[in-house]
Amino acid sequence: MSLTVADLTRGAMTEFQEKLRQQHEESMHRELEALLNTANKPEAEISRKDFDGFKKLFHRFLQVKGPSVEWEKINRPPEDSIQPYDKIKAKGLPDNIAASLNKLAVVKLNGGLGTSMGCKGPKSLISVRNENTFLDLTVQQIEHLNKAFHADVPLVLMNSFNTDDDTKKILQKYKHHQVKIHTFNQSRYPRINKESLLPIAKNMGLTGENAEAWYPPGHGDIYASFANSGLLDKLLAEGKEYIFVSNIDNLGATVDLFILHHLMSQPADKRCEFIMEVTDKTRADVKGGTLIQYDDHLRLLEIAQVPKAHVDEFKSVTKFKIFNTNNLWISLPAIKRLQEKNAMDLEIIVNPKTLDGGLNVIQLETAVGAAIKSFNNALGVNVPRSRFLPVKTSSDLLLVMSNLYSLDAGSLTMSKQREFPTTPHVKLGSSFTKVQEFLKRFESIPDMLELDHLTVSGDVTFGKNVSLKGTVIIIANHGDRIDIPAGAMLENKIVSGNLRILDH
Repeated sequence: MSLTVADLTRGAMTEFQEKLRQQHEESMHRELEALLNTANKPEAEISRKDFDGFKKLFHRFLQVKGPSVEWEKINRPPEDSIQPYDKIKAKGLPDNIAASLNKLAVVKLNGGLGTSMGCKGPKSLISVRNENTFLDLTVQQIEHLNKAFHADVPLVLMNSFNTDDDTKKILQKYKHHQVKIHTFNQSRYPRINKESLLPIAKNMGLTGENAEAWYPPGHGDIYASFANSGLLDKLLAEGKEYIFVSNIDNLGATVDLFILHHLMSQPADKRCEFIMEVTDKTRADVKGGTLIQYDDHLRLLEIAQVPKAHVDEFKSVTKFKIFNTNNLWISLPAIKRLQEKNAMDLEIIVNPKTLDGGLNVIQLETAVGAAIKSFNNALGVNVPRSRFLPVKTSSDLLLVMSNLYSLDAGSLTMSKQREFPTTPHVKLGSSFTKVQEFLKRFESIPDMLELDHLTVSGDVTFGKNVSLKGTVIIIANHGDRIDIPAGAMLENKIVSGNLRILDH
């Protein structure tokens, strides 16, 4: 068998690429070691653990070629791998609910800042309803469970270096609540220069020239940082078996006793180690990750992993009908087993960023739900849309502050007075992006019980007791201003131009 020039070239290229990879890796290790030498001893010990995780991720990043999925191998999940919520609910509840609750801990992902809504500090400290913050509502929900069932469900907050100090200060106010609160920090990873593939940090500091040098590496980091913090072992020693994980800004993510009972009632040899709550996709959710069958495993497919040629297909509501809510129920002993074996296989998400000075960097991240393929007897549960109520924008905030929802023991539920269970589609313009601006523009939140669609653009304000019904579109052109007068009722109206009613 003779070798062609192409074969020889390919062999030489592969050898060259391998050498290049090794060089990148050695340079990275040297730089990380130099950074650690700038830290004090306790900080260096924590950061060394973080950097060990980063090295593994960087090593895998250098190995990966092309998209992490082959499109042809993607199949729809088998029927029984995604259960309808009604089927889970039909099982009813156990006689002893407290016994199940006592094996549960609630984990909220609390690493994000409120910057996208124009707020300083942790997003969880933004007021969303009756002066209650996301964190207040979470504590109220769990305290209500603990009191109602004489249970002991602790709350665990996964903070980031961006949110930890502010969150810890505020936790003092919950001292006398019937909820044990634990915190741990997700890792701090270095942003790397897109060209040199080396850290841009000059030392371990977080301020000055280093202000943009670090990032929290996505919520997939929960497994390693939870184990490193000692909290995983502590909760196992206390007899906890499952954690319910969700984003702190998803107000629909409350403890569901039916799903919990389903987990607890499985025979020991068929224990479901991972439940992902999914819900039906609408046109607003086309970018959400979905569940697929791949190499005989359930797997989470994120838009970042999809080859460009197939993005439209991924977004289709007909082929991929459900998306991941990021409400997850995960077995603690299984996390322990997989961490010890280093068997948690999470796809890398490469997140390119351009910093304020114009420097192009990349962040290597992972997603918590991507681990589904590593757990035994994993399951999707197709839950009602009401379990997915995220507040990402001021448009979302308007919905949850309105009379569409009623608040009871920290939980928001759709008002019984609304005739149909879907939420209206609300689109507020850039004048409403920042929470402070948004609040100034409403003397009181309008009555939205019969609203289907609201679009507001430009300099618009709302007086007291305004009522919005059907489809309402309000557009103030540049230089114009529209004041919707107190007590106005707008039903299926388009308002444009200039409208100011002045007291005389």
